Parts: sequence; structure tokens; C-alpha cells
Amino acid sequence: MTEDAQGATAMLADLATALVSGDVDVVDLTHTLDPDFPVIVLPPEFGQCARFRMEEISAYDHRGPAWKWHNFTCSEHTGTHFDAPSHWISGRDVPNGAVDEIAPERFVGPVCVIDCSEGAAADEDFELTPQVILDWEATHGRIPKDSWVLMRTDWSRRRGEAYLNMKDDGPHSPGPVPAAVELLVHERGIRGFGTETVGTDAGQGSHYTPPYPAHHILHGAGRYGLQCLANLDLLPPRGAMLLAAPLKIRNGTGSPLRVLALVPRAG
Repeated sequence: MTEDAQGATAMLADLATALVSGDVDVVDLTHTLDPDFPVIVLPPEFGQCARFRMEEISAYDHRGPAWKWHNFTCSEHTGTHFDAPSHWISGRDVPNGAVDEIAPERFVGPVCVIDCSEGAAADEDFELTPQVILDWEATHGRIPKDSWVLMRTDWSRRRGEAYLNMKDDGPHSPGPVPAAVELLVHERGIRGFGTETVGTDAGQGSHYTPPYPAHHILHGAGRYGLQCLANLDLLPPRGAMLLAAPLKIRNGTGSPLRVLALVPRAG
């Protein structure tokens, strides 16, 4: 075994020990999939995202005496979910742009959490701007290349109609401005961007140039999106590791998934 291999083995052994001992916590960043969880609503002339539905096949009864199981249906983009580059027109020709084509190591990586919860509490249309990012970096250091960046807003605490927050002019929820996404993708080289809202873009994201800049810029550059995250308040600004592996759907544009974070226990 080479010296590098020995070092990697030792690191994995140390991680296993830290998980067993509780020195590293596993934090679930995922909402429970159920029929009541809101999905994005598009103008009526477009196709719509399907809510989660589950039907019982058997429950230790005449339909199957020793087992219980279900069929379920939903959109690729229902609940806490992953966006692949092929989800958006800007990413349709990106190599390895579908979920089954993405290298598995891309689903595991370091994560930075930008706390925008105070701003989002005061303004439902709060914007993540380049200045917000630079202010975060002034305190926590430059965002490392190939990191996941998550926008914490505490929006995941909302329920029902308040989550989508639909008004006469459409949904209202916080999100990034185009220049912020450009900075993260082209200057910091991030792996992906995640939010607690129903999409990676602001509710009024159609009014930016380009429209829906998180989708357009992220996926055009072969980067990934995570939506409907929860419990971001349990993560440190940096130092955690994110695991976000979608279902391996042939030519899939996204997938519900269970997002986990490995977080060093404080103290």
C-alpha cells in the first residue's frame, strides 16, 4: 500500500471513529415527502410539477401476508430535490448533465452556509447579492473552490400556503441576484447552490436578466442545485461536509433525495 493510500485509509478510519463516538453529527437537511408538501406552481399554460402520492400495495394481509409496501409517484422536482444541468435549457448540452451521468464523487463535498435569515425575516423578497457574499467572506474566509454554497433563510419553517407565498403577481421568496450567482460560479468555482425555498431562484426570479438566474447560470456552467432544504440553522458557516446523492434515473433532470451533512460537534 502506498503512503497516500495509507493516509487515506487512516482518514476514513478516523471519520468512522468520529461518527461512532459522536464527535461528528449527521444532520438531516431533508423535508419529509408527503402529499401536503408544496410544489412549485407555474403559469397554467405550462405543465405542472406533480405532488407526492403514495398507495398501499399490501400491509401484512391477503394482498401480501408477510410484507408491507407502497407505490409512489411524484415529479423529479418534488420535495427536497436535486437539479441536474439538463433541467434547464442553458444546460441541455452540458456533458454528463443528467443525474445518471454525474460522477458520484460530485455528490459529496464541503459546504459553506451564508446566513440570510435576518434579512429574509424582514423582507420576503430578500436578495443574496455579491456584497452579502463578500461580507460573509470577510468574516469566514474565501469560499473554497468546488464547495456547495447554501443560502440559509429559515424559510423551511414555513408551512402550507406561507411556503409558496403566492400573491397576485406570483410567488414571493428570497433568492440570489444574477451577479451573485455569477460570482459564485465563475469567480469562486462552486459545485452547487442550495436554498430552503421551493427553487434556487427568488420567487420573483423571472424579472431578472437572465430570468431565473440561478437555474440559467448554474446549469449552463454544469453546476447543480438543491431546493427545499431544512435545518440549515444546524450547520456552521463552514467546516461541514454535504452528501446529496439523487436517484440514478436514466436521463433524469433531477430527483428527490435525502440530503445529509457531517458536522463536527462543537466543544
